[in-house]
Amino acid sequence: MSNLINLLLRRSHVVRVNRKLTFFLLALSFITGWQCVHASTPANAPPALKNLLAQIDTAASKGDVKAVMQYYSPNFTHSDGLTRPNMEKALVSLWQRYPKLRYSTQLQSWKTQGNVTIAETVTQISGLASANSQNIGLNTTIRSRQRISGSQIIQQDILSERTQLTSGAKPPQLDIKLPQQVKVGQLYSFDAIVQEPLGEDYLLGAALEEPVKPEKYLAPTSVNLELLSAGGLFKVGKAPATPGSQWVSAVIMRGDGTTMVTQRVQVVK
Repeated sequence: MSNLINLLLRRSHVVRVNRKLTFFLLALSFITGWQCVHASTPANAPPALKNLLAQIDTAASKGDVKAVMQYYSPNFTHSDGLTRPNMEKALVSLWQRYPKLRYSTQLQSWKTQGNVTIAETVTQISGLASANSQNIGLNTTIRSRQRISGSQIIQQDILSERTQLTSGAKPPQLDIKLPQQVKVGQLYSFDAIVQEPLGEDYLLGAALEEPVKPEKYLAPTSVNLELLSAGGLFKVGKAPATPGSQWVSAVIMRGDGTTMVTQRVQVVK
């Protein structure tokens, strides 16, 4: 704001500046605490920010919960209602089922606001479950926004998310058609189409909608599969009456494999 005022004053010999407006802006900057916001490209991000993201990836890929949690503030808040303690429990539960996950985070954008850095990232998570779990694989893509103070994350918002679980020798390849955002009460289409020819295979499948809640991170939902009459799932869902986040899932099973895809849908006013 002070830079703006200085620029106006330097140009006063060309453009007559209303002094009352100038003093009003100066007063407003003190009253409201306006601060300059600096935004830049990922390539020009501060080394400390890049190092922080790399260190979290390294610790998470090792399954080192204590090392990961040191990067989260004691007062950490999350858009899904997670706190620092139940986030730690969720990570322990996940890494017990998938002990060989690999994390890779790419910075998409960043800006500073006072002494806080706001960073948008895309994290890829992939790996296999334990050796006796029938070749179960996990692939997740999460886009999120973090508010970082010093070397700790103080707030995280999930912007989009998709997870694919596969098992068996030849899990079906699915083409998912699902909006990432819907309005409250809106009807929407949800299609999960099997891309390979079915031949003589039968398909079993189910669609599932559930609200995103902290307890859901720790308690997987059971699914009842039904015989499908076509090459996939074709459903019409209805968004709830209140804003929030929903997990919408499709589970498809054929003779030699199963695929489950879960996508986050944001419900807005």
